[in-house]
Amino acid sequence: MPATPGPGCPTMADAPLPVAEPWYRVERLDARLTRITEPHVHPIFSANIHLVTGRDADLLIDSGMGVAPLRPLVDRLRPDPARPLICLTTHAHVDHMGAAHEFDIRLVHPLEAEDLADPAPWTLQASSVPRAFVAAFAQAGCSALRPLLIDALPAPGWDPAAWRLRGADPTGTVEDGATLDLGDARFEVLHLPGHSRGQVGLWEPATGLLFAADAAYDGPLIADGPGMDRATFSRTLHRLRALPVTRVHGGHDPDFDRARLHTVIDAHLALWDQ
Repeated sequence: MPATPGPGCPTMADAPLPVAEPWYRVERLDARLTRITEPHVHPIFSANIHLVTGRDADLLIDSGMGVAPLRPLVDRLRPDPARPLICLTTHAHVDHMGAAHEFDIRLVHPLEAEDLADPAPWTLQASSVPRAFVAAFAQAGCSALRPLLIDALPAPGWDPAAWRLRGADPTGTVEDGATLDLGDARFEVLHLPGHSRGQVGLWEPATGLLFAADAAYDGPLIADGPGMDRATFSRTLHRLRALPVTRVHGGHDPDFDRARLHTVIDAHLALWDQ
């Protein structure tokens, strides 16, 4: 069922929300990798955005909800904003594609292309979240939704009621085994279905770095919502467990090592087997 207001949860009819400037939080993880988040979006919908800078091109992995413009921030973080910038949407869920329309090169798996171009309607009202998703969040043990999916505004006078998820026509598609070449780094595309039909991650064999999207992060994995399949998800987790991973950057929550990846995977497989 859609969430109902609880104590201390602001609605648009209550006291005005504070302004959070800057809207995005930026964490420099190493010389080439930056993590961007939207800390004032509800935790369920606050996804990681990863910027990888390369010699010949840069790579943006997902684009969050895009409550505030993302492209200006990304260009400020890049050593050379004139370099090509690839925006890869790992899967066409609202929290991973919100700002994709701001970028010129937009890649996605073919099974997600239609939803990226013409997504289901989304607003920032929790009452607009489909009931099946609300049930899936509850089943996974996620925190309850607030009446609004944000607890601050990105700018003075900004109207949460005016926000709508925008579609973005893909400029290209990627499938399992494809390579994204940044000149000094090469990432292999992994098809990681289960959480969605066409979800992809990225694997860098040279370093053991894995961008796992919503197939693996350090929190409750969502496997029972619309377009999801638990048996398929289990096969994806077995595939990830077999990789010689050194570091995992998931679609949510902080990054972690191979030992933690195995712990997360084994816990979910045991739970789902029950």
